[in-house]
Amino acid sequence: MLKAIQEAATDAARELRATLGVLRTADDCDGSGLGQLDKLLARTRAAGQPVTLTESGAVRELPQEVDQAAYRIVQEALTNVSRHASQASAWVRLSYGNEVLTVEVDDDGGKSTAGQALPGEGLPSGPGLGLVGMRERVAALGGRFHAGPRAPGGFRVRAELPVRTSANPPFLAP
Repeated sequence: MLKAIQEAATDAARELRATLGVLRTADDCDGSGLGQLDKLLARTRAAGQPVTLTESGAVRELPQEVDQAAYRIVQEALTNVSRHASQASAWVRLSYGNEVLTVEVDDDGGKSTAGQALPGEGLPSGPGLGLVGMRERVAALGGRFHAGPRAPGGFRVRAELPVRTSANPPFLAP
């Protein structure tokens, strides 16, 4: 009986992933991008989560698919911070290089009333689809992705998205 339940759950998860894949593709067409980042950060702050944005390098217009992927990565990473790291502060960093846009979202894991990082905060609480979706977006662009705990606490999401021009072909993720 448990085997049948496990198989049914596996099938349901597979169907859900397929449905989410379709929705992600449709969602990419809504015109969102880094031009909407200020609004996202304002909504995040209004919800009570402190967040800071730092940009470095020559800020410029990006190819649409890179622009949208960068926005969605920041959006999902901040959603994960609010879900998994209560009372956390977050930092969003965009670094515009000649060939790569680096997107980093860090959180401090939340704080107790004594100001110490809460044990276990900032760690994934289960096999959600947020990190999977971020990884898929980055892979589709030929970029690199890393997500995991950071010292002294909290979590980091880092994506390196190639900014393709005729002068610089994409690099492939390891």
